[in-house]
Amino acid sequence: MSGRASGGGLLRLSVEDLACRRSGRRVFAGLSFALGPGEALAVTGRNGAGKSSLLAILAGRLRPDAGRVAVADVGEAALPECLHAVGHRDGLKAALTAGENLAFAQALLGVPRIAPRPALERLGLGHAHDLPVAYLSAGQRRRVALARLLVCHRPLWLLDEPTAALDTASQGLLAGLMAEHRAAGGLVVAATHQALGLEDARTLALAAPEPGAAPSSVDADPEDWA
Repeated sequence: MSGRASGGGLLRLSVEDLACRRSGRRVFAGLSFALGPGEALAVTGRNGAGKSSLLAILAGRLRPDAGRVAVADVGEAALPECLHAVGHRDGLKAALTAGENLAFAQALLGVPRIAPRPALERLGLGHAHDLPVAYLSAGQRRRVALARLLVCHRPLWLLDEPTAALDTASQGLLAGLMAEHRAAGGLVVAATHQALGLEDARTLALAAPEPGAAPSSVDADPEDWA
C-alpha cells in the first residue's frame, strides 16, 4: 500500500484558512496546515471545539464557512476517492456478518487491498468473520469498522475517536496499523481525547474561539503520542 493520490503523485493534504460555523456559532476560523506522506496529525480539544466538524470538512461531508481543502494537485473533487473516514458511529449493517460488511465496503469503495477475513484477523477478529454484527460487542464492532481501512486502499485516514470502546490490546493493534500505513506513505488525521500511539505526530489543539480570538494552531514541533 502506498500513499498515492488518484492523480498518481504522493498524497499531500493542504488546508488553507479554514473556518467552520454550526447553528450560527463560529466553531473555528483561520485554520491552516499541510501534511505530507507518512505524516500524522492528532486533533485535540474539548467537546464542541470542532474536532468532528474538521474531519467532516476534510471528508467532504460538510462545507466550510471559508477556506479551502486540497489533496495533491487534484483539488476538492477527488478528495473522497483518496480517503477513509471512520466516525463515532461504526456504520455497520447489524444483519450482515462481519465479513459481509467488509465485502460490501470493498465492493462500494473499490481498489481492493486484502480480503475481509485476513483484514479481520489483523484486528484479532478472524473468528467473527461469519458472525452477524448484531451479536458482537461494542469493541468488536469498532474493530470491524476499523478493518475497513485494510480491505480497500485509501492513502488518507480520517479517524474520529478511533479508540472508543477498544481495550488496551486492541488499541495496540490499531497503533500498529497506523504505523504501517504511515511507513508506506499514508497520512493519518485523528480526533482524540487520549494517546493513540502516533509516534512523532503533530498536534492541533482546537478551542472554540471568541470573536477576535487568535485561530487554533498546529504545533511546530512533533509531539510523541506513543
